Amino acid sequence: MPSPKKPNALRPGARIRIISPASPAPSDRIHRGMGALIQLGYQPEPQTERCDSIGYFSSSQSSRFAELSNALNAKDVAAVIASRGGYGSSYLLAELAKEKSPQPKIFCGFSDTTVISCLLWKKWRWVSFYGPMVAAGFDSGADAPGGFECDSFTRATTQVRGGWKLALNGEPLCEGHASGILLGGCLTLLQTSIGTPWELDTRGAILAIEDRGVRPYQVDRMLMHLLQAGKLRGVRGIVLGDFPDCDPLNNEGPTVPEVCSRILGALKIPVVWGAPVGHTKRAMLTLPFGVCAKLTARGGGTLEILEPAVKS
Repeated sequence: MPSPKKPNALRPGARIRIISPASPAPSDRIHRGMGALIQLGYQPEPQTERCDSIGYFSSSQSSRFAELSNALNAKDVAAVIASRGGYGSSYLLAELAKEKSPQPKIFCGFSDTTVISCLLWKKWRWVSFYGPMVAAGFDSGADAPGGFECDSFTRATTQVRGGWKLALNGEPLCEGHASGILLGGCLTLLQTSIGTPWELDTRGAILAIEDRGVRPYQVDRMLMHLLQAGKLRGVRGIVLGDFPDCDPLNNEGPTVPEVCSRILGALKIPVVWGAPVGHTKRAMLTLPFGVCAKLTARGGGTLEILEPAVKS
C-alpha cells in the first residue's frame, strides 16, 4: 500500500477543534469531554451552541460540511475530534472528495465517522484515529467504564518513535499471528461503503470491525456481504469489538461470536473477539488506522503497533 501521511504529534497546549458531522450531542456531555481534554493538557475549542439541529442531523448539510472543511484546513488546529457519531457523515463525503489535501492533522472518532476516516485514507492517505469522541468516550473520563483508555490515546497521538503494544483483552476465535496495515471501523458503515469511491482496499490489512445494537443475523448478513464483495480476500487478521447490545432476540439462536467464528473461521487467519474498540462499555482503545501492526491471536490477544502514527 502507498506510504501513509502522518499528522504532527499533539503537544501540550495544542488546539483541538470539536465538530459534529453527524448527529447532535448533548451540551453537558460535550462540556465533560472538553474537561477531560483540558486535563490532558490541550485546548479544546468549544463548539458553537447549536439551535438548528434538523431531525437526527446536528445542523444542515452545508453547515456540517463547512464545519468539517474549516476544521481540517485550519492551520492553527492540531486535531479534529467529533462530538459523537449517530448518522449523517456520509452526506459530506462527495464535497470533501473534491477538496485538495491540506496538511495532515489528527482526526479522531468512531461509529458514523468511519466513512470520513475511509475517505481520508482512500483519497489523501491520511493516518486517522479510531477512538474516543468528545461526548462519547472523553465525557466518561480516562480509564473508566464507557470512557477512554488513556495510554493508547496518548501513545497514538504523541509518540514519534518506536511502537507499542495494546492488550486486546478478548479471546481468539482463530489462533495465530499476522502483520499488515491496520484499517477498519464500524461494520455497518464499512458494509454500506461498498460500491462508493471511498470503500477500503482491505488487501494486506489487519481489519478492525465493531458495531452495536445489531442482531446476530444482521451481523451475519453484513459479514457475508463483505465476503461476497471480496472485502475479506487478502485480509491478514481481524480484530473484533465486543458488539454490545447485540444479543439474539429472546436469547434464541446463534450469538454474534458464533456467527463470526463460523464465517471468519473459514478464512484461516488470526481472529480476536471482544476487544474494547469503538462501541464498548469498557474503556475504549485508540487505534491508529493506516500504520503497520502485528496481531497475535493467543490468550487475550495483542495488537502491536509497529511504527509511530504521528511525526515530530
